Amino acid sequence: MIVVVVVGCFGLLVGSFLNVVIWRVPRGESVVRPRSRCPACDAPIRERDNVPLVSWLLLRGRCRSCGEPISVRYPLVELGTGVLFAMLAWKVGTHAALPAFLYLGAVGLALAVIDLDTHRLPNALTLPSYPIAAVLLTLAALVDHRPGLLVRAVAGGAAFFALYALLWILYPGGMGLGDVKLAGVLGLYLGYLGWGAVAVGGFLGFGYGAVVGVALMAGRKAGRKSRIPFGPFMVAGALTAVFVGNAIAHAYLGLSRN
Repeated sequence: MIVVVVVGCFGLLVGSFLNVVIWRVPRGESVVRPRSRCPACDAPIRERDNVPLVSWLLLRGRCRSCGEPISVRYPLVELGTGVLFAMLAWKVGTHAALPAFLYLGAVGLALAVIDLDTHRLPNALTLPSYPIAAVLLTLAALVDHRPGLLVRAVAGGAAFFALYALLWILYPGGMGLGDVKLAGVLGLYLGYLGWGAVAVGGFLGFGYGAVVGVALMAGRKAGRKSRIPFGPFMVAGALTAVFVGNAIAHAYLGLSRN
């Protein structure tokens, strides 16, 4: 339980940084310099006003310098990252794979929000995720003395990448190249966990997208030709599979044998 709390608190700090990533990366700006500033008055954010969740609450959601509202999305991203990190720590435990899956949670959350904002999945986040995931998963497999997991991870990444690449070729209007690049990263992680996770993660990504798409059309918020960012559904499907993918697959196979 202590690990879960500590990792969750660390996630709040990471979430604060993700807000910077989400704002700056699509604009091609550095995530290191300059210091964070108010988008309304350009005043630098003071250190005491940069504490995750707490500062937003104490400031009542307004900039200290100009009084303009600060979007509620900032604390929500911080809180969401903290909760996600805590859940991953609970699921993975103190195993060597935890850093790898924390990275997946962080980059997945950032990409999902960016895709919602811009309908893009920037190369600046997707492409570096390949070597980062490879290094972190390799270290985890070696520490656990299970190098065979890496073969399955590579196979899962290749399978996901090939599936999305085929869909992009056949129907480029419904699938972006950024989705293809993200698919390979997600497949690496799900392959590391098992083929059940790969199958469930892939199915749920499309399933979540279909449910939301139908709901938007039913509410007349979108039409058949509306472009809906697919990255968030891919990430949601993959993270769901991280937690319960193999369990769902085993349950399904058990029922199919009866």
